Amino acid sequence: MRTGAFLYPWDVVGDPDAAARVADLGVQQVTLASAYHSTRALTPRHPRHRIVTAGHAAVLYPVDEDRWSGRSLRPYAAGDWAPTADPYGEAAEALAAAGLDVHSWVVLAHNSRLGADHPDTSVVNAYGDRYPWAPCIGRPAVRAYLIDLAAEAAVRPGARGTELESCGWYGLAHLHAHDKISGVALGDAAQYLMSLCFCPDCRTGYAEAGADAGELGEAVRRALEPVWGAGSAGASGAGWPAVERLIGAGLAAATLAWRTRAARTLQESAVAAVRAAAPPGFRVLLHADPSAYHCGANAGVEPRHVLGVADGVVVPCTGGPELLTPFVEHRADPGTVVAANLTVVSGMGGSPGTLAEDAARAAALGATELRLYHAGLASDADLGLVRAALRR
Repeated sequence: MRTGAFLYPWDVVGDPDAAARVADLGVQQVTLASAYHSTRALTPRHPRHRIVTAGHAAVLYPVDEDRWSGRSLRPYAAGDWAPTADPYGEAAEALAAAGLDVHSWVVLAHNSRLGADHPDTSVVNAYGDRYPWAPCIGRPAVRAYLIDLAAEAAVRPGARGTELESCGWYGLAHLHAHDKISGVALGDAAQYLMSLCFCPDCRTGYAEAGADAGELGEAVRRALEPVWGAGSAGASGAGWPAVERLIGAGLAAATLAWRTRAARTLQESAVAAVRAAAPPGFRVLLHADPSAYHCGANAGVEPRHVLGVADGVVVPCTGGPELLTPFVEHRADPGTVVAANLTVVSGMGGSPGTLAEDAARAAALGATELRLYHAGLASDADLGLVRAALRR
């Protein structure tokens, strides 16, 4: 089974042994970050550093100034954490020289710096609170920015494909700096309600779907009131039926209709823009969740629709491979990729020691490829287990 590993450019640039070490794992592909959100990352084997702190979302290559000149929404350049002017390009060249296929890894609707500098781009919840990390994909200016970012960051020199992360709605769930929102545990349905956007464009979208935004906001606040008092998820429940119980089937359907339309059209446009800029044979995959109402890095999608748009999906499977099934059921083209994404960093909840068994379960459910998160963050011991599993 074809296997790829995620990597940051700073894992490779400045470490002459990095590319060969990754190739020695037995992977055929590296999915290399070209546009990424803020992070603090461990680099346990790098000869020059152990921690990289990326202070804001940035692209890891020189932008095309002709594309972005005069535009208020544009990619941010990396700060002093970037090892060179073109860390993506240098890392990609080293990895390709080691015999690895390089695909770009592009994070789209997840950008705290954008929300801080341009507050009107952010998701606004039913209480009026802005989520600066979550650009609202219902806003035309945000969509135009994300589509152009997708095309530029995906089609880098030498890349044979791309994986688009956060190509859809982002919501409340986010590991923010010194995060302190876990005092009240929110269930699946409450997370959805707290992720609904009430910016002017979304209010118009709800109206077009048959719901009054004022009535919807009141329904959301009324439904969530018991959650704040109980301090637990019990009042909200899980799954789409729980959303319908909380705010009524009609309002729930209207929110989903608007949000699904916004996500679908963004995905269609982003993929089309990438393909227009890419050479023949360039693969475009989306990080995806088969529940259309879910938010986050693995964007909620409609499996049949997304497999008709992209060349495949990357599906989170660390907690089990069950999310693969809806995609496999709608995989009509034998060339369509359904990749199972497995965390192999023990300290981040991964299980590299059971990789062979986990891969076998994913394959039995119809996975065609594997992704391993994350070759740069894993310890030597974890990588040793990965190497042994892939050789099996």
